[in-house]
Amino acid sequence: MGRVVVAGSINMDVVALAERHPGIGETVVGREINYFPGGKGANQAVAAAKLGAATALVGRVGTDAFGRELRAFLGAQDVDLSFVRDTPEAHSGTAVITLAAADNTIVVVPGANGLVGPADVAAVPLAKRDIAVSQFEIPLPAVKALFERARTAGAMTILNPAPVRPFDRALLESVDVLVLNETELGLLAGVGLRDRDDQSRLLDAMRSLRMDADKIVCVTLGKRGALALVQGEALIIAGRAVTAVDTTGAGDCFVGALAAQLAAGNAIRDALQFANIAASICVQRMGAAPSMPTAAEVKAVITR
Repeated sequence: MGRVVVAGSINMDVVALAERHPGIGETVVGREINYFPGGKGANQAVAAAKLGAATALVGRVGTDAFGRELRAFLGAQDVDLSFVRDTPEAHSGTAVITLAAADNTIVVVPGANGLVGPADVAAVPLAKRDIAVSQFEIPLPAVKALFERARTAGAMTILNPAPVRPFDRALLESVDVLVLNETELGLLAGVGLRDRDDQSRLLDAMRSLRMDADKIVCVTLGKRGALALVQGEALIIAGRAVTAVDTTGAGDCFVGALAAQLAAGNAIRDALQFANIAASICVQRMGAAPSMPTAAEVKAVITR
């Protein structure tokens, strides 16, 4: 069994609950405010750790109160924080989230996350059965450095290119599994996609990325499940009907769960189905990192 090594953002999510999202220039009175540990890197690491994988997180936090709270929370989830650096010159990453009718809008202020660089990943040991995971909430040179080290070690790599931004497509050469949602797929493929588009349109967009045949491309589709290209063939993962409370972190849950399953040596179809169930559990409760399910919770759904 391999380890999961996640290089990514660590944020405190400041979540305001409201009846609806405000329009431009409009003020809406909210119902309550909550503080939840989050950040795509932290979310994915917590998901993998709670699902049984030995997991290390690479990143930075400030020396402020948020940084101390984030460290305490992540440590309690059995995430290895040996490669998380305190950064006195910057505040901890913060995400300001408005949640209304289970949909969210998010403004991320990177803070210490913006200082993560190649040196942060240089000391992280990687082995052949490990899974290296990253996203786009930290500077791209750090992502590139992690994947180059993983490639040298023979470890598998998972990229979640979110939030989407311009990047050197050569990075995809070091990616084994690309996980993204339909909005991100549309932006990378240069086509307009909608959440009701059929599978053939999504597959056309996935193929237009021109990933090598041995690479896996997976599009998460929320309540519709997921769609993957595996060795050029479409793999359909059916959705689950649940009542969503908070979709923040659902994609991160999927990525972390997928990484944990692959680190355990499970087949890609089984890993994707497991990840889809984990994400469906995640959306039924509040918060990002705190909503990640345990392996027992996922297995309880599988055995029903």
